[in-house]
Amino acid sequence: MTFLFADVDAVIFDMDGLLLDTERLSLDMFMQACERCDCVPNRDVYLACIGSDGGKTKQILREGHDKDFPLEAVCDIWSRDYRRAILEEPIAVKKGAKDLLEFLSSENVKMAVATSTKQEMAAKKLMNVNFDHFFKIVVGGDQVSKGKPDPEIYQKAAARLQVPPAKCLAFEDSNTGVKAAYHAGMNVIQVPDLLEVSSEVKAFKHRIVNSLDDVSMLLREKIMSENA
Repeated sequence: MTFLFADVDAVIFDMDGLLLDTERLSLDMFMQACERCDCVPNRDVYLACIGSDGGKTKQILREGHDKDFPLEAVCDIWSRDYRRAILEEPIAVKKGAKDLLEFLSSENVKMAVATSTKQEMAAKKLMNVNFDHFFKIVVGGDQVSKGKPDPEIYQKAAARLQVPPAKCLAFEDSNTGVKAAYHAGMNVIQVPDLLEVSSEVKAFKHRIVNSLDDVSMLLREKIMSENA
């Protein structure tokens, strides 16, 4: 799909790893939890979880480790420590995130978040960095029956914005999230974080950029060319 700003009525963002630099924090907390439980994690298995909701993450971790891996103990520690860090400490934002949100807001573009994180926690994260006022809609992973890569969460976000999916532009960092947005029928721009773009996802021929700063530049150039 070719992105044309004039064809977009709404923008839908993933959150972790895209707007917020939380994927590295989560990885660190997971590794620390494994160390405290005296077990050796498989980092590649963990990375395969990125973009998935809690249930799918547990399934991937369970299937990717041997039967003696103390999954529940690790997840309890990991979840507790991560939640404490998110709620008690300032969250780092991704490069270019604030500028892009301010730009889209100035252009009166409707914006929503579609995240695998539970809705309540997502709202708290956005409030932590003062991004909450940018978004009319926040759809969490606990508000859909099927998580990413299923397109349901993007379809629901578009419906709540009252904008057809084909008129939405989605921003994602993970391959899992790109699949969800693409199969929802949306234009997609990917900003990779911890994971490289897979060959499967590259076949979608969507735009891939290095940072949200690049996105702001692209959008400004589009507007200038359309108004010329």
